[in-house]
Amino acid sequence: MPHEAISVFDIFKIGVGPSSSHTLGPWRAAQRFVQNLINEKKLDKVTSVKIILYGSLAKTGKGHGTDIAVQLGLSGDDPVTFDVTRINYKIADIADSKKIFLNGSHQVDFDPPADIVFRMRESLPYHPNAMTLSATLATGESISETYYSIGGGFVIKENEEESGANSVQLPFPVNTAEDLLHWCIKTGLSIHEVVMENENVWRPEKETREGLLKIWRVMKECIYRGCNTGGILPGGLQVKRRAIDLNKKLLAEKKYSDYDSWVQVIKSGGNDFKYILDWVSCFALAVNEENASFGRVVTAPTNGAAGVIPSVLMYYVLFCDGGDSEENIIRFLLTASEVGSIFKKGATISAAMGGCQAEIGVSSAMAAAALTESMGGTQKQATMAAEIAMEHHLGMTCDPIAGLVQIPCIERNTMGAIKAITASQLALLGTPDYAKVSLDEVVKTMWDTARDMNTKYKETAEGGLAIHVPLSLPEC
Repeated sequence: MPHEAISVFDIFKIGVGPSSSHTLGPWRAAQRFVQNLINEKKLDKVTSVKIILYGSLAKTGKGHGTDIAVQLGLSGDDPVTFDVTRINYKIADIADSKKIFLNGSHQVDFDPPADIVFRMRESLPYHPNAMTLSATLATGESISETYYSIGGGFVIKENEEESGANSVQLPFPVNTAEDLLHWCIKTGLSIHEVVMENENVWRPEKETREGLLKIWRVMKECIYRGCNTGGILPGGLQVKRRAIDLNKKLLAEKKYSDYDSWVQVIKSGGNDFKYILDWVSCFALAVNEENASFGRVVTAPTNGAAGVIPSVLMYYVLFCDGGDSEENIIRFLLTASEVGSIFKKGATISAAMGGCQAEIGVSSAMAAAALTESMGGTQKQATMAAEIAMEHHLGMTCDPIAGLVQIPCIERNTMGAIKAITASQLALLGTPDYAKVSLDEVVKTMWDTARDMNTKYKETAEGGLAIHVPLSLPEC
């Protein structure tokens, strides 16, 4: 099997909600298209642009903000740094003026309803999430490029290799869990240590550590913001944000002024099982309500599943004597990323390809492995935890009501987080040598299940809850 090199920063990306496949990916594709025009010295010759969205990308594109993301990408805005409070203003300005500044500098005519085409009944063979961007030049020449958003914010151009594949030679190449355990046994290194050795090929260890701490900082900010922001989620379903009310109920009028004082108040509440359970759910709700509101989140490994890993990591930090130390955070994220990359290589992390098992299931497996190693588990116990978590997500469909990343997506993050913690506990109490199912076997099973799953249950809003729940019903 050819080796595919995937970095921790391929799995964890800072971006904007609500979807890594349908928002972040198209945003990046539009940026690449504009950059290619710049590289070919043709940007200033462009007179018009057109975007065609195919298949799953078209069917839930409106609900996932694909049209918004493409316009921001064409404008030269970056999802890591763009002020999310300006999104509505920027999009309204383009619609009103019927003009867009490519890369923020070259103005062309652009009418979103006419120039962004949703071909819901047409799919391209490589992947359900396909889009074609075209530019017409003053010379009469037309330039077109087709991109595929393959999950987790990964984007590839037609006829190119997947991003990151075979680009570097790692000291410990890993495609499967068996490969990972082989290197752990041979070297005596833990999972996170193997991953760090590989990361050192891309950049100095200091940069990797700083990058991971930045990832955690964005996760923490997202949780805190989500727990302190009320209102109704956008999109028309009239879903009320719940994390803020749960946060207030659990704190029982206790005061705080910032993240640090908030954390201390939470910790002062003790370690009652129900109390902890409620907080894990609150953290997950907070992240995915932010995600649904076009807030800044971290793909982990996707936006739709962005709440699982932060909530489990917060659980470890606040309730397991993990402490918010740099070493603990770095170890957790490195281990989680390796499990995510194994699923990406052996199956998929795209709901359009595999249903929700590819998003919540994978994130739960990632969190379970990371928590297990953080709690002192062995390498085999960590992969056992990942297997248990995924085993109990197999077959989960992606059936978002109205094509929005809200129902059932937000609550599913709470379930994925709790399953991750349970899977970790089972693995820590278990003996991996007696396990009947390996992580690699469950990865293969997930991929087989994904390929057998009916297309209408793969992020199309054409099956399941999406068609059986009246749109007027609230979530709770």
